[in-house]
Amino acid sequence: MMRRSPTHDSLGNKIPSALDHVHEIAIRGRQLAVFLDYDGTLTPIVNRPEEAVLADSMRQAVRTLANRVPVAILSGRDLEDIRRRVDIDGIVYAGSHGFDIAGPRGLHKQMATEFLSILDAAEKQLHERLAGVSGAFLERKRFSIAAHYRNVDDSDVFKVEQAVNEAAAHCRELRVTVGKKVYELQPNIDWDKGKALIWLLDTLGLNQSKALSLYIGDDLTDENAFRALRQLGISIVVSEQPRSSAAHYALKSPAEVERFLHELTTRAEKCEIYR
Repeated sequence: MMRRSPTHDSLGNKIPSALDHVHEIAIRGRQLAVFLDYDGTLTPIVNRPEEAVLADSMRQAVRTLANRVPVAILSGRDLEDIRRRVDIDGIVYAGSHGFDIAGPRGLHKQMATEFLSILDAAEKQLHERLAGVSGAFLERKRFSIAAHYRNVDDSDVFKVEQAVNEAAAHCRELRVTVGKKVYELQPNIDWDKGKALIWLLDTLGLNQSKALSLYIGDDLTDENAFRALRQLGISIVVSEQPRSSAAHYALKSPAEVERFLHELTTRAEKCEIYR
């Protein structure tokens, strides 16, 4: 049997398991704030977005942690979709890769609302271009359009990429981003999960030396947040398959994420890392 290579950083060094270092992660800051991706992090990757249902045990793990420290969910999903799926009061939700943010005490931010009509036009083009590609699935979100190809035959994947690139060429106000088995069209502005994370740290008063920010994610879009936290906090990549990442630590699956959150909550209680 072929031995699987570990997740590694850009220099080829093995990224250590966050479970092996949870104690030192928890005590590095007196105040802890946790930022979590959804798909592939809190739930397993599934064939279609609507099938990604949060397990009750994971919801309880996040809720229990949120009773101790600030928690935010940063997802590529629409804001209302991610809020409904997680269904925990009193935490921050950032949908559409941080283009749409809402939270307690009136927290609210939306980026690029002027691009909505452009996205409408691009969506119509993509529907036409992908009509003949078996297995392709187009998902319209308010601030982006995702062309999923997880169920597309390998020989036809190039057709999905070509359709997305052609739509972007016609709508130059949009950019193409790449995720796990998905190409996505987003407003072409200087904003991503990393920028949204920094904005949240500033807005919530967490961008201080006494605060430790922790981000857990699995997708390529999460790498922007990992890089943003490189000098400011701790990042954890969730990946069973070998890949290069800017994260400090790694976990293999949502099951390990759940275990890590339980461990983190226990350490937070013992070390008195409070909200």
